[in-house]
Parts: sequence; C-alpha cells; structure tokens
Amino acid sequence: MEGQPHHLLRLVLSCRKITAQVTSARTESIVAMASSSENEFIAEYRAKLHRFPRSVNFWDAKTASRVGEKLGIRLREIGVADVEIDLHEELSRPVHLRRMVMPLFHSVRRVGVSVSGADKLDS
Repeated sequence: MEGQPHHLLRLVLSCRKITAQVTSARTESIVAMASSSENEFIAEYRAKLHRFPRSVNFWDAKTASRVGEKLGIRLREIGVADVEIDLHEELSRPVHLRRMVMPLFHSVRRVGVSVSGADKLDS
C-alpha cells in the first residue's frame, strides 16, 4: 500500500458539464467534488444554451479553471494537501479535451493542493 496514492482526482467530462471528484484510494468514496452544474455556473450555462449558433460544448477552459478553484478550496478545508491523477486515463483523452482540462489542474495547484502527474501532461 506504500506506492498507492492516498487521494485520486478523477474527471467526468461531457459536452454539457465537467465534474471533478477526489476519491480516497482505500475506500473509493468521494472526499470532495466540484462541478460546472452547480448554482454558480447556471447563468453562464443558460446563456450558452440559448446562444446562436449553438456550441458543441457548454463548458470551456475558463469554466474548468473555476471548477478546479472550487475543488481546491474544498480540499484545503478538509485538510487534503496532495492528490494524484490517473496519468493513463488523462493521456487517453483527445488533445482538445486535454487542453481544456489543464487549467483545472493549474487552479487546484494555485490554491495550494499538489497535483501529482499533471506536470507530465504539459510535455
């Protein structure tokens, strides 16, 4: 159990929303979660919903950054200082999605939570 991470950051992406959840590696229960479907993002979502021409995605890198900031604050509140991403899963995403989620990892790091593995995605 020495080499396994204590907390794993997982992303759930769809064309309508982005959800970031941190799970405990031992119990696989969700410790903290943030999503673009929360009340703070509803006005922006509705504006994009009724825009013409319609967009394929209803979230962008800016939304991902704000979700990462909210997640980082929640992690700090409960005392989590380090999370790890599944590098294989993140590298299997298409490049355009990888570019859009990188600000999420940077925002979590800016709040003060270390994100192991995110530096390997930049290269």
